[in-house]
Amino acid sequence: MTTTHTRAADAAALSPQDAERGRALTGMKRLAAGLLVLMAVIFTVSFALQDRYPWLAFVRAAAEGGMVGALADWFAVTALFRYPLGLRIPHTNIIATRKNEIGASLGEFVEANFLAESVVRGKLESVGISRRVGHWLAVPHNAERLSTELSSGARGVVELLDDDAIRSLIESLAREHLVAPEWGPSIGRVGERLVSNGQQHAGVDLLLDRADGWLRAHPEAFGRAVSARLPSWMPGFVDKLVDDRAYREVIAFVEGVRAQPTHPVRQAIDRYLGEVMDDLQHEPIMIQRVESLKAGLLDSPRLREFAGETWESVKASFVTALDDPQSAVRRGIRDTLTDFGTRLEQDTALGARLDRWLVDSVTTLVQNYGHEIAGVITETVERWDSAETSAKIELQVGRDLQFIRINGTIVGSLAGLTIYAVAQGVSSLF
Repeated sequence: MTTTHTRAADAAALSPQDAERGRALTGMKRLAAGLLVLMAVIFTVSFALQDRYPWLAFVRAAAEGGMVGALADWFAVTALFRYPLGLRIPHTNIIATRKNEIGASLGEFVEANFLAESVVRGKLESVGISRRVGHWLAVPHNAERLSTELSSGARGVVELLDDDAIRSLIESLAREHLVAPEWGPSIGRVGERLVSNGQQHAGVDLLLDRADGWLRAHPEAFGRAVSARLPSWMPGFVDKLVDDRAYREVIAFVEGVRAQPTHPVRQAIDRYLGEVMDDLQHEPIMIQRVESLKAGLLDSPRLREFAGETWESVKASFVTALDDPQSAVRRGIRDTLTDFGTRLEQDTALGARLDRWLVDSVTTLVQNYGHEIAGVITETVERWDSAETSAKIELQVGRDLQFIRINGTIVGSLAGLTIYAVAQGVSSLF
C-alpha cells in the first residue's frame, strides 16, 4: 500500500514532459521484454521440433543467440540504474554508487568545454548583443514592457526598504551635511556674489512696489498711524494737515526711490547688504547668531520629524509615479529605453564599445568564477538522493537505452544463426 502511494505521489510530482518520457520509457521496456519472450518461445518450439524438422535447428540457434544478446544487454542497461534482480553484483547500480564522481565529472566537463574563455568569447562576439538589444528596445511595445518590469522591480525594492533605517540615514546625512557645517560663511559667500551681481535689486523693487501699493490702498491706516504719534492737545485740523503732508511726502519718497536706480537709499541698502554678507563670513558674533538660529530651527526632534516627513513624502510620490503608466517617471524610463535602443541600432561605435565591454565583463566573470559556476552542478548532484538520481537520468535517456536491448536481441539472433551455420558448414567438410 505504501509503495503504491509513493509511486502515485511521485507520478503526480512529475512535470508533463517527464510524464510523457515515463510513458515512452515504459513502452520501450515492454517492447524489449516482448522480443526476449518471443525469442524464448521460438527457442522452445524449435528445440522441441528440430529432430523432426532439422531446418528448425537454424531457427533454434538464432533464437538462442537472440536470448543471449537480449539478456546480456538487459543486464548491461539495468546495471546502470539499479541492481539486476536485486542482486548486489559488483559494478552494478553504477549511477547510484558513483553519483558523486559522475557529478564531479559532469562539472569538469562543463567547465572545460562550455565555460572556457575562448568558447564564451567566441559565442558572445558572434551574437551581436548590442544590435539585438537595440533592435528590441527600439520597438515601443518592448520598451513599455521593460519599463513596466523595471517599475515593478523598483517598487518592490522601495517596499522592502526599512523605513526606520531610511529615516535614520536621512537624519544622519542631514546632520553631516546640513547641521554640522557653519551656515554663516556659506550664506555670506553666496550672498556676496548675489550682491556683487546686483541680484538684490529685484528684491528691493518688489518691496518698494508692495509699499507703494499698500500706501495708495490704505491712506486712512497710514494717517491713523501718524496721528497716533502726535500730542493729544493738538487740534483735529492740525492732525489732518500733518497726516496729509506726511502721506504725500512718503508717497513721493517711495516713488523717487522706485524711479532712480542710483537713489541714495538704494545705495545704502546695497552697502548694508554687503556689510552683512561680509560679517556673515568673518564676524564671530554674527556667525554665532546664525548658529544659534540654526540650532533652534534644527534641534533633534525637529530634525527627526523632518527626516521622517521627507522619506514618507518621497516614498509615496515615487511609488505613485511608478504605478502610473502616464507619470513623468514612467514616461522618462520608457523614453530613455527607446532612445537607448535607437542609438544602439544606429551608432555602430557605441554598439561596438558596449559589445566589447560585455564580452570582457562576461569572460572575466567566467575566468574568475567559472569553477564555482561549474561547481553548482557537482554540488547539486551530490545533494540528490542516489535512487532519485538514477530515476532522473533513466527518465531522460532510458528510452534510447532500450534500443540497446532491442538491437542486442536482433544482433544476437543473427550472430547465433551465423555461428551455427558456419559450424555446420565446417563439420560437413570433415
